[in-house]
Amino acid sequence: MSKRRSRSRGAHGAKQLAHGTQGSQPIVAIVGRPNVGKSALFNRLAGAPLAIVEDMPGVTRDRLYAEALALGHPYVLIDTGGFDPTSEDPLSQSIAQQVRLALEEADVVICVLDGTQAPLPADREAVQLLRASSLPVLYVANKADNPRVRDGALEHYELGLDALFPISALHGHGIGELEEALIAHFPEQDEAEEDAHAELDRVAIVGRPNAGKSSLVNRLLGEKRQIVDDRPGTTVDSIDTLLTIDDEPLVLIDTAGIRRKRSVDEGLESLAVMQAIRAVERSNVVVLMIDAKEGASEQDAKIAGLSIERGRALVIALNKTDLLSDDERKAALQNARDVFSFATWAPLQLISVESGRGVRKLLQHVRDVSKAHKLRVTTAAVNRFFEEVLEHHPPPTMNNRAVRIYYATQVSVAPPTFVIAANYPDRVHFSYRRYVVNQLRERFGFDGTPVRVFYRGKEAKA
Repeated sequence: MSKRRSRSRGAHGAKQLAHGTQGSQPIVAIVGRPNVGKSALFNRLAGAPLAIVEDMPGVTRDRLYAEALALGHPYVLIDTGGFDPTSEDPLSQSIAQQVRLALEEADVVICVLDGTQAPLPADREAVQLLRASSLPVLYVANKADNPRVRDGALEHYELGLDALFPISALHGHGIGELEEALIAHFPEQDEAEEDAHAELDRVAIVGRPNAGKSSLVNRLLGEKRQIVDDRPGTTVDSIDTLLTIDDEPLVLIDTAGIRRKRSVDEGLESLAVMQAIRAVERSNVVVLMIDAKEGASEQDAKIAGLSIERGRALVIALNKTDLLSDDERKAALQNARDVFSFATWAPLQLISVESGRGVRKLLQHVRDVSKAHKLRVTTAAVNRFFEEVLEHHPPPTMNNRAVRIYYATQVSVAPPTFVIAANYPDRVHFSYRRYVVNQLRERFGFDGTPVRVFYRGKEAKA
């Protein structure tokens, strides 16, 4: 079996990553023409519905990655858009380029054919491309849900195939045999390599459609990793990419644009929005991209609120500032400060993905807020802090009852969370709660991250 190939990508050193973490695991690419069931097979092998599956061509546009296990052997799985080299549509040509990029990364390829149909010209083109790649290829006839279809699928041997695996991605038929064949082609693993990415920062790039999210990923990677189109909604699935800059790795999660609820059509686009929300759940830092020319909106505030509610660190990026005059940039900045007045602690960065202006500073903000997000303060330091706070500004009396604070401790990180023991926890006024949070930020440097403080009765110490 072959030795492992290096797969570093981009000017800064980048490679694509699954929804978990991975070291030098084998990479398996799923290819084929549109609507043969590639995403259904991807979900079956990954063991989770990570790819959007809908009975229409072109649903998967970018490469989608996930970690999978084949009979106990871990590997990284790539789903690709439907490959149709005969199409002249610009989006189809972009998809074809994504398929070729996936083949450059892969160790093994699974070519999916439709077992219910005779081979089409696009199937022949795909087989011809794969033969030229010198990669090990497993050909599967999908949708073989019964013996009649399985027998009919044999006509695909006319493509010159050495072997064909009749399967049903929907029902799981034939998957075991496919996995046995798959692991036989895995390259030897370097046992000295360790997975150094278990605690990677995961950065979800979110925002309204056409704010420049995929363009930012492409700028950072130094390659056309994501399909970029002027039409909103080009990105459908949430896509993970490992990026290393200055020897510091992080995972970028590009997401579909989040629209206002009444603007989201039922079906495909609403599924894409769910993918973006799940990306926020999987991240520890959220970069909210905004088109500076359009300005920050109520919907952007809701996206920020969603991130804060889920305890994620937050950085706000105003993109396309190269298209604005100095006065317009100042107005866009003030507009953003007004819209995000509830999150004044979140760094606000003016950038231009097109020119690269401010992108390096944006990455520094991401690093800084990630450190603050995971910062733990000793109980002794927290209580010294509260002694000073109480000396200068004790909690106000409420309903003729003096509120006393006995001790405080940090109970968790990501986000930093504190518990304060008090005699009347329910009587601590909201303005004092806000004051305490602000003081914690100022003292310990919790910039860019939500800080949670819970007040409990004195028995909370136990």
